[in-house]
Amino acid sequence: MIRRTALAALIALASVAPLALPGIAAAKPPTQFTDEDKAKLTQVETYLNGIQTLKSHFQQVNPDGSLVRGTFQLKRPGKMRIDYDPPNKNFIVADGHFVYFWDAESKEQSNAPIGSTMADFILRPDLHLSGDVTVTSMDDSAGVLEVTLVQTKDPGLGRLTLMFQEQPFGLKKWRVLDAQGTTTEVALLDPQTGVSLDDNQFYFRDPSRRKERD
Repeated sequence: MIRRTALAALIALASVAPLALPGIAAAKPPTQFTDEDKAKLTQVETYLNGIQTLKSHFQQVNPDGSLVRGTFQLKRPGKMRIDYDPPNKNFIVADGHFVYFWDAESKEQSNAPIGSTMADFILRPDLHLSGDVTVTSMDDSAGVLEVTLVQTKDPGLGRLTLMFQEQPFGLKKWRVLDAQGTTTEVALLDPQTGVSLDDNQFYFRDPSRRKERD
């Protein structure tokens, strides 16, 4: 099922009941960051808010160690599309209001309001690493900055770690620990920002209905 894939984990439904997982089962007190740490978090916020469009091929490492590839497209605010390379025909689309999951094997779609998913963090028009999102840790080593986030009210739902290369500064990977305790990592292979993206591809269209009309 598509919800078991790594990118689906990034936008997993917030209604999934959290489990008592070590390290994310309960909210932690606000982390005490140094002035240097705070400056880097501001850099992350500025960078992410500066992304209006992004397109990249990606490589996804699933919890069982298997690899899949595909294309990730983002158009802020609110729009996103994830397509997997053949033979995988699953895809995910956010149209500004809802996130749609298409499972090609069962020929079924499911959806949820963007605001009830983890995708809301990267799709919102004004992104902040505070408020309803809590930064639980930072690691800066070997030219890579890692920032780990949880939902402030429901940290048990999962943990998202964003990984940035520092020279030049840019998002390269993310890692998701979901409420079931499984970890998936996604690497952006050739991210391009500021690209022109067609709005028409950010609407869900049922592939099975298209075939019936044909």
